[in-house]
Amino acid sequence: MLAVSNLTAIRDEKILFEDLSFNVEAGELVQVEGRNGTGKTTLLRIIAGLGDYEIGEISWNGCVTSSNRDLFHQDLLFLGHQTGVKRELNAFENLSFYQSIHQSDIDKHKIWAVLAQVGLAGREDVPVGQLSAGQQRRVALARLWLSKQKLWILDEPLTAIDKQGVKVLESVFLKHAEEGGMVMLTTHQDMLLDYPKLRKIKLGN
Repeated sequence: MLAVSNLTAIRDEKILFEDLSFNVEAGELVQVEGRNGTGKTTLLRIIAGLGDYEIGEISWNGCVTSSNRDLFHQDLLFLGHQTGVKRELNAFENLSFYQSIHQSDIDKHKIWAVLAQVGLAGREDVPVGQLSAGQQRRVALARLWLSKQKLWILDEPLTAIDKQGVKVLESVFLKHAEEGGMVMLTTHQDMLLDYPKLRKIKLGN
């Protein structure tokens, strides 16, 4: 379980949020909402250990994340606004690199299959820097199919994705949650409204 307690963040002398507390449990999808500038990205980055905060505590399975960062990151997949892919490598090489970091073995057949699932069949050998913004986003999101991490923190994962791609991604989020995983994300789109374990956290007034 992820537990956020009494969290306060200030940027440029402005309080983005204060005394924010919530839990995320196995099987839950949590959508963070709010106007631009209310701290959605800041909140996700703080939880992932990439941002600073003034007051509060974040814990994972009962352990404070700042004291057990390596253990927490073993269970965390974070995808931010930047795709995090290497432009000089092709899609297959990028996913092979990702898998080599997080798993002991590289499953080449699974990587090829995942690239086909995200609509990159025939583009696997093209350097990522030559792909469109949407295709580059798909390379980054393909990590979701390969991930064994329990907690997914995703900042605007549906950006530059077409309607069919959104449906595919929603099904991946749902499958991960139904298998006991957790998904926390920001998006301007309504998500899986019929899923009973979908919760929303709204930032700002």
